Amino acid sequence: MQEEIETPLKEKKEEEHFLKTYDKVPGELFGRLVELRAGYAKVILTTNEEMRADSKDLLNAGVIFSAALLAAMASVNDPNAAPLSSEVEFLAPAKVGDVLYFEAYEKYQKGKRREIEVIGVLNDMKIFTATFIALVFEEHILKSKLPKYK
Repeated sequence: MQEEIETPLKEKKEEEHFLKTYDKVPGELFGRLVELRAGYAKVILTTNEEMRADSKDLLNAGVIFSAALLAAMASVNDPNAAPLSSEVEFLAPAKVGDVLYFEAYEKYQKGKRREIEVIGVLNDMKIFTATFIALVFEEHILKSKLPKYK
């Protein structure tokens, strides 16, 4: 398993499996995509000082969520996909210096709607779970006609 995740996805030669969504996420701020196939993605997050939440080295929960979201959206892998909602559980804390793994599985697909399950692991222990709902629009969400809220 370690050998699989050490090779960044962009170095792999499989042309049909390249990232089509969230392709401009900066560096490794939200994790590094290391595996991608239809309905599945794996992200590794190597944490650092910038991700610190407090003086005791607690990892900022937003960083964990962002890595999970990257994995979820990569598993859908459509440039017109956008997250709609999520239900998350933070099961255990993480700290600066930890290496976290996120696996995302597209569980359900009906029309535009996608349901994705994400599991976050630290040292073989599940520390995070989430269910994301994403929608795939006919064009990019910024070009789509969305309802106006008052």
